[in-house]
Amino acid sequence: MLISPVSVSGVTMHGLSLSAGSTLEALTLATIILILAIAIIVANLIVVATYLNFKGPHEVINYYLLSLGVADLLCGLLIVPLYVYPTFYGDWVYGDVLCRIVGYLEVTLWSISVYTFMWISVDRYLAVRKPLRYETIQTKTRCQCWMAFTWISAAMLCCPPLLGYNEARYQKDTHICMLEWGNMAAYSATLAILVLGPSVISIVYNYGYIFTMMRKVRSGAPIHDKEYATALAENLANPSHCMSFALVFSFWISWGPYIGLRIYELVMQESYDHPMIQFGAVWLGILNSFWKIIIMTSMSQQFRLLVRLLFLTICCKTKGRLQAELIGLDPDD
Repeated sequence: MLISPVSVSGVTMHGLSLSAGSTLEALTLATIILILAIAIIVANLIVVATYLNFKGPHEVINYYLLSLGVADLLCGLLIVPLYVYPTFYGDWVYGDVLCRIVGYLEVTLWSISVYTFMWISVDRYLAVRKPLRYETIQTKTRCQCWMAFTWISAAMLCCPPLLGYNEARYQKDTHICMLEWGNMAAYSATLAILVLGPSVISIVYNYGYIFTMMRKVRSGAPIHDKEYATALAENLANPSHCMSFALVFSFWISWGPYIGLRIYELVMQESYDHPMIQFGAVWLGILNSFWKIIIMTSMSQQFRLLVRLLFLTICCKTKGRLQAELIGLDPDD
């Protein structure tokens, strides 16, 4: 005897009978993911378009921020939207191959972000450590080479699971596809060391040095080389130091709950059985792809001016040129 959806106050999809409560929960989670996908795409389209629109001289850090924007935009376009329907339906519906590809993209783009934050910290360290030679050390070409190396190396380091050495599984608690790293323990540990090791060490050391020098300059500690002292004071006044640190800090804060859960499960040798906490931890981390534009807008006057220039250029080419002249930036340079 078949039970109609009406008799159980629910709906039937693809042969599955879902209660009204579970349907409402699935719809809510799918709506959250859809809103998040739209927010990530719009925010990072603005970031990428802003930096590409301006043809004048850029600070080197802007190329790293552009790389972050591209990585987050790809996440918003290629990963997040694919989870909307499976979240409502309750299972992955696009096939094992696409699940594996999506899992690979997640790890690769995350690794690119981690490496990029490392290069940002190195760039800020050099700006403070060698303010008189910074422009000759950190050139546009060198920065672009480091970014190309980062994207290529991350893609290659994460590719073995994509080649069939590992399976991917759709996790119904978090509603994402994840590669099965437990089957490749040695490779997984090596990848974690190669990605997190140099990145975390560099970030901690470099920003530790930067804030130490800030405190030293503010305290009025004597610096014998006056030319160096002047250049250092001018460089430390650049808001890019604090903005870049806020970006790094927000990234690790966003992913902290998820990393904490994985460490807990590894130590306790058991799965943390609370679906909503699992879901919240994963998607809080992914939400970091949206936070960046808020931090950059609130802490960087240059970025605000470039965004304003972008919209003026879109609305009226002449007004865009006028605005560029007013702020001393020529889009045709």
